Amino acid sequence: MAADIYTLARPYAEAVFDMAGDDEARGQWSNALAALAAIVDNDDVAAVMASPMVSDAALADAIVGLGGADFGEQQGNFVRLLIENDRLVAAPAIAELFEARRAAAENRLDVEVTSAKSLTKKQQGALTKALETRFSRDVSLSFVEDDSIIGGLVIRAGDLVIDGSLTAQLARMRQRLAQ
Repeated sequence: MAADIYTLARPYAEAVFDMAGDDEARGQWSNALAALAAIVDNDDVAAVMASPMVSDAALADAIVGLGGADFGEQQGNFVRLLIENDRLVAAPAIAELFEARRAAAENRLDVEVTSAKSLTKKQQGALTKALETRFSRDVSLSFVEDDSIIGGLVIRAGDLVIDGSLTAQLARMRQRLAQ
C-alpha cells in the first residue's frame, strides 16, 4: 500500500512544484504541505475524514481553517482538489515528494542522523563536511537521538541508509558466528 500512496501522490507533488516556480513560493508551499500532512495525520481529523456525515465542503473548510496562516487561496483550492479526488490521505506523501523535488532543485540533500547521544557542534560540522563531500551537494542535517542503537550512527539520505550503529554491527557479528 505504501508504494500505491506514492504513486497517487507523485503527480500532485510534481504539479505543485511546477506551479510554485520560484524559491519563495516553494517555501510557502513547503510550509503549507507540511501543515496539511500534520493535519491529515491527526487521529481526530482522520476520524472526521472517514465520516460519511461530513460533507466535502465542510471537511475542506475545517482543514483550511486548521491550516490558518499557512494556507492561502491556492493552498485552500489544493485541499479542495484533493478532497474532490479522494486523495486527501496522500497529503503526507505529497509533502514528502515535494520536499525531495525541492531539495534536488536546490542541490540540497536532507539527511537524518540517528545517534545514541547528541553530537557536539564540532562533530556535527565534521559530519556535514564529510557528507557534502560524499554527495557533492549541500547537506541539511537533522539529528535524532535513539539510545537503542547503543553507539555509532545511522545516516538516512533519501533511499540510502548507512547503518554504522553498534546494534547493527553486533547483529552482523552474530550472523557470521552462527554460520
